[in-house]
Parts: sequence; C-alpha cells; structure tokens
Amino acid sequence: MAKSRVTRRQLLVAAAPAAAALPLAKLALDEAKAAPPTGHEGMAMDGASHAAMIGADVPAPGGPNERDALLHPPKALARKPGRVREYSLLAYDRVIEVAKGVSFSAWTYNGSVPGPIIRATEDDLLRVTFTNAGSHPHTIHFHGIHPANMDGVFEIVDPGGSYTYEFTARPYGMHLYHCHSTPLKKHIAKGLYGALIIDPPKPRPPAQELVMVLTGFDTDGDGENNFYGVNGPAFYHAKYPIRVRRSQTVRIYLANLTEFDPINSFHLHGDFFRYYPTGSSDLFEYTDTVMLCQGQRGIIEIDFHNTGRFMFHAHQSEFTELGWMGFFEVVD
Repeated sequence: MAKSRVTRRQLLVAAAPAAAALPLAKLALDEAKAAPPTGHEGMAMDGASHAAMIGADVPAPGGPNERDALLHPPKALARKPGRVREYSLLAYDRVIEVAKGVSFSAWTYNGSVPGPIIRATEDDLLRVTFTNAGSHPHTIHFHGIHPANMDGVFEIVDPGGSYTYEFTARPYGMHLYHCHSTPLKKHIAKGLYGALIIDPPKPRPPAQELVMVLTGFDTDGDGENNFYGVNGPAFYHAKYPIRVRRSQTVRIYLANLTEFDPINSFHLHGDFFRYYPTGSSDLFEYTDTVMLCQGQRGIIEIDFHNTGRFMFHAHQSEFTELGWMGFFEVVD
C-alpha cells in the first residue's frame, strides 16, 4: 500500500534534528489531525524555525560537492563563426535519493535530475546526440528557435534507439529542455529535464554564475509532490550553503520544471536583485521575489550589499518546509 504525503513528511521529520524540524513536525501533525501538544499551542513556534536549518545537521542527502556540476555552468564563450558545440545525453532509469532516506524511481538524462547543463553561444551549431537506454520511449524538446524536425515531438526514440538534434543556437537567453513523450506530465515529473543556456554574441559581464532548476518529486504516485528542491534533493543548499563574494555580481540562471504545481517561486532574503525574464533582453525588474509557472525562466543578478548568511527559498511556505530552501554565505 502506497504511503501518504503525511507519511513522507514524517519520514523527513524523523531524519531531522528535533529543534530544526519543528515546522515540519507541526505540518505533518496538522495534516494528520494529531492531538495538539501539551501546554500552550503557540510554544512550538517559539522554537527554531526552518531558517535555523543550516549546516551539517540538516536532513539532506549527498556530499558537499556532489551537485557542483549542476550548480556551476560551463564557461561562456564569445561568438566564433562556424563553431560546433557537441553534447551527448543518455536517458536511463535510476533510483535516486530525493530526501534523507527517501528513494525515487527517476527517469534521467545522464543519471541526474535535473540533467546536465547545455551551453552554447548564439549562432553556434548545437549538436546533441541522444541515446535512449531507458524503459520507455523518450525525446528531447529544446525551448528556442529550431527546425520542425528538431522539435522532439514527433521524433520519438524507442528504447535502444538514438537521434541527433542539430540546429543553430538562438535566441540568446536562459532556456530549458525536457522530454516530450506522452504522458508528458509523467516524463517531466520523473526527471527528464535540464537547463539550456544560450549566451549573447558578446558574453555578459563577469559574474559568479550559478544554475538553479526548481524540482519537485511525487514519491507516492498520487499526482502531488512530496518534496521540493533546487537542482535535485530537498534541503541540499541548506546543508551546503553556496559561498559567494560580495565584491562580484552573482548571476543565477533560473528555471522552473516543477510538475503538478501551477506556480513556483524564488525569494531572496536581505537584498534585491535584477530579474531579466527569459534573459533575452536588457529589460529587468528590481525585486526580491519572482513567480514562475512550469517552463518559465529568467536570469537573476545580485550585488550583495552585506556579508553573512542569506536565505533563499520558495515563497510558497509548504514548498520551503518540504525542501526548497537554502542559503548564500556571502563573504568579502
């Protein structure tokens, strides 16, 4: 018998330190309609909040540098006529750990959720060789401009087959890719997606560059997510804060690939940022929160005013307390 969402949350609570897990415990108990604790019912809120969940005791799977390849993109290159950028993607089924002690039967590109970062410069010839080693038919659909036979809708690749996508990379901006086989929601929910960065002909000004793909995991198959994260597992960047320098712009390539929830978001504590929708123009909004539907993306640029620990998370509180949160460690 499949376990309920509450059971999954209780699993996560059980793995966390008692004080740090108070909000998660309260959430699980509330939904289970459990008896209130002894004493004043507001006392639980006086304990450590989710903002206190930082460092070694956070219930997050994985080692300190395990997600670096998904966080740090390849270096941007200036335009060079005739250049070919080649990538290979292999789809295969893999069980991954999405929260401490919680496994998920994923469908992956190159073994990870999200898949690897693909980067090119506008006008590069982008060549992606796709091989399907999974148990279901898959494709790759790239957001952007390309010929009809490179769209990943009709070019279905059966298990054991392969297909080469080849097109001129355009327009510049933050894009994404994902499987477009049906049922579409299942192929995305299972993990077949990733970031596609197309740089302008003249690279953007130097910055500390990061990629953040918003993820959600339905671990009990009921069509609702039980855990959320950025670039994969729940609470990862609370356990391993992202170290950045106040003296240099932090540039984040942000995309939402969360299935089942109509809206996700990114909120930064203690500062504002410039948000460039899709990253395809110089127009920006100066804010501390952006909302994203599935497939929506953009570029965030932060010039931190202060050093210290600054939280980032979804501004849907449920998502935050189920894993979509982390910290920047800002240093001089």
